[in-house]
Amino acid sequence: MKPVTLFASSHSLYSGRARSYLIKAAIPFEESFFSTPHYMQDVLPKAGNRQGMPTLALTDGTVIRDGAAIIDYFESESGNVFSPASPKQQILSRLFDVIGAEGLLRPAMHYRWNFDEQNLAFLFQHFSALLPREMQEYTEKMMNSMREAGRNFGVVPDTFELVESLYETALLKMNNHFAEVPYLLGGKPCIGDFGLLAPMYAHLGRDPKPLSLMQATAINVFRWVERMNRPGPDKAEFVEMPADYLPGDEIPETLIELLRHLAIDFLPETQAAADTINQWLADNNVEPGTTAERAVGFADFEIEGTPLRAIAQPYRFYLLARLQNLFQTLSEEDQVDVSAMLANAGLEEILELRLTRDIGRQGNLEVWL
Repeated sequence: MKPVTLFASSHSLYSGRARSYLIKAAIPFEESFFSTPHYMQDVLPKAGNRQGMPTLALTDGTVIRDGAAIIDYFESESGNVFSPASPKQQILSRLFDVIGAEGLLRPAMHYRWNFDEQNLAFLFQHFSALLPREMQEYTEKMMNSMREAGRNFGVVPDTFELVESLYETALLKMNNHFAEVPYLLGGKPCIGDFGLLAPMYAHLGRDPKPLSLMQATAINVFRWVERMNRPGPDKAEFVEMPADYLPGDEIPETLIELLRHLAIDFLPETQAAADTINQWLADNNVEPGTTAERAVGFADFEIEGTPLRAIAQPYRFYLLARLQNLFQTLSEEDQVDVSAMLANAGLEEILELRLTRDIGRQGNLEVWL
């Protein structure tokens, strides 16, 4: 079977999500950089001319940009092999996909860019590898643009202490969970595992500073990160657990405890971002089919007494709408059960936080409908 081509990099946050899926789904692939002539000439135009990672090229020349879209494609081809069928597990799988892709960007950026003594040489080597030899002088400029992105996510000196406190507690709660099960929902990964891996691998489970923290304080999380990048179940610690989701739509209490903590950060930012984006939509005549850019202004919110300002990202609501739309397909009885579960996790409001306009995909880009 001829392999597909994944345009990605080892230190790219979103690349880790798609790469892990391909590994776990046993899909043969080769990995390449976006700086190659083939990518620039043949792939980029089909990717909506958005130079982003990950982007996938199928053997027939079809191009899929964005990790969520890549996973969607293969899930539809496989009969949704990594999508739980039971209602509560379905919803939590989608919720962790959103939280992973959008809700843990602050610790990911903080632990990458604010510990130069531990990380700088490592990062310089990786960023320079992305550029052709004749463009090496742009490495530092590219790195500085990513530092600025971290500040735009709300990672500034006044928030460092909060970001570290929230992440270190989240790490311990994840560690408690992965001491009991190899994956979020049992003996096999779900869509939420792949989303959560995005920040937890390339940034927080690979850069020297956060990797040392994870290995020292959360070995079960480190094993999960390792497991997510290996073929097969890789669950020797849980050898008697079937390679399937927990029976009876079971949700471990350790997962609810983790969500309660993640809600402290995720919910206020989501509320503030929705307000900001909806006001932007009200103030602007956005034609259907217009590209939904990654940032639309800044949202102001407060977490545990600390004020934050972060870019408001429509993509968060593109992913969140998938969860909300899934909820609407459930039976009334299942909706009651799911709502009670989310309330127990402090996240009941997440079902109502919508934008006034939907976002779809067209030409490999997210667009306003």
